[in-house]
Amino acid sequence: GLGKSETIKWWTFRNDCIYVRANQGMTTRWLLSDIAEELNIESYWHIDETFNEVEKALIQSRKIIIIDEIDYLIDKKSIETLRDLHDRTGCPMVLVGMANVNIKLARYPHLMDRVYKKYEFQKYTSEDIKQILEELTEIPFTTDGLEYLSTRENQFRQIVKLINKIEKKAKTNQITLLDESTLRRLLNERQNITALQTAKQVLVG
Repeated sequence: GLGKSETIKWWTFRNDCIYVRANQGMTTRWLLSDIAEELNIESYWHIDETFNEVEKALIQSRKIIIIDEIDYLIDKKSIETLRDLHDRTGCPMVLVGMANVNIKLARYPHLMDRVYKKYEFQKYTSEDIKQILEELTEIPFTTDGLEYLSTRENQFRQIVKLINKIEKKAKTNQITLLDESTLRRLLNERQNITALQTAKQVLVG
């Protein structure tokens, strides 16, 4: 919800890394096959064969390996396979997980000893949300409009959904500038913003 996967995918693209997203039920063979695919090499039925080929390719490429949703692998032998790959190739490895991933990984002290740095994604500040809004939409917001929206949502996916909703309603009602008052009315689905604006004009007139 805090944009971890979106951020890591963006960073992967910019830095030519190996990116693998772990899944529920992922086996060691599956994991190694996905890494092999990222390296554009063949995978085999026997795990040892695939591991050896992956090891050779990593030693040559020296690429960073990023494993997203690492939580799915912690209780399995796969986590040890990743440690072996790191030790035998020297390739840096980034493990991305949920909020309590540190507690889960603490059960593997020999793995935690190899962790160079931990980074925790925090909730968005109002300034973060303002920046997201300014980057993702071309509709101009007033200062009070941005302030208001920064209090509405704090998860990236929800912010994107909110922006899409606002853009559709703004386009339908031909709104070109969004202030707090307009946004409050726009997001109140029981009322029609055009009717409210018309009423306001009549009162002003």
